[in-house]
Amino acid sequence: MAPRILGLHHVTATVDEAQPDLDFCIDLLGLRLVKKTVNFDNHNVYHFYYGTESGAPGTIWTTFPYAGYGVRDGVRGAGQVVTTAFSVPTGSLEFWRHRLKEKGVVVADIEAYFKEPAIAFNDPSGLRFELIASDRDERAPWAGGGISANAAIRGIHSVTMMVKSAGSTLHFMTASLGYLIIEKEGKRTRLAAGGDRPGHYIDVLEDFSAHSAINGIGTVHHVAMAIGSAEEQIAVRDQLLNEGVGVTDVRDRTYFTSIYFREPGGVLFEIATMKPGFAVDEDQATLGRALKLPPWEEQHRESIEANLARVSYK
Repeated sequence: MAPRILGLHHVTATVDEAQPDLDFCIDLLGLRLVKKTVNFDNHNVYHFYYGTESGAPGTIWTTFPYAGYGVRDGVRGAGQVVTTAFSVPTGSLEFWRHRLKEKGVVVADIEAYFKEPAIAFNDPSGLRFELIASDRDERAPWAGGGISANAAIRGIHSVTMMVKSAGSTLHFMTASLGYLIIEKEGKRTRLAAGGDRPGHYIDVLEDFSAHSAINGIGTVHHVAMAIGSAEEQIAVRDQLLNEGVGVTDVRDRTYFTSIYFREPGGVLFEIATMKPGFAVDEDQATLGRALKLPPWEEQHRESIEANLARVSYK
């Protein structure tokens, strides 16, 4: 039986410098920094989690600022998430065009995939974003981001992953992960899990001529899907192993547990639990204010803090 994926959980990317990333996500996009921690695999690098008020799964965009560590610029291509789209209310795109252009961000009107109007732009590290206008997103925006409720970001709308050949990817996502094909438009196929609405979509874009992606600064590292419990997560892991899929052991990420594997087209997937959430180690009212470390890193706090870039934010 296919697992019960609830929708998107988060998207994680590698970025350049920490301060411009904070400025872009908080001051320009109006997202809330819900957690300031470190990369659990490299504790000298921040891991920022941005989202709405509580950091609900499906609203979370996360970044690793790797400036100064010799990480090359990445190249978008096949085997990678190439675009992350945020959901905004219908009628708000003109507000966003003006806001972005006022801050010197180049904005492009793009084709309305599946009849949803959108604009596109890049962040300071070169990551590709879209804002997609939808009247079917009932998630509450972050009220403290300085953007009115009739324009503020509701969460992640979808991601677009590029593969050279879509057949095996679509089969894997439907047969092994329980995704449903919602619609097709040219070389783009929209799939959904847990509901046919923003926060649940993954678009698979087929491009036979695409070069292979190279991970690095300015590229998405992985996309995470949400699952309801640790027991369901283990069941998925067992199922994938039985199908011959290479999958990691369960990783404790403090705010959820995770497993990682690649789909046939090469995109790195994560399945993450809904709980315990970001309020497990600080009050919701003060999320993102203090540097939070996993328990096993607390003994190294002094050296970790000394090696992290100095940052400020509202």
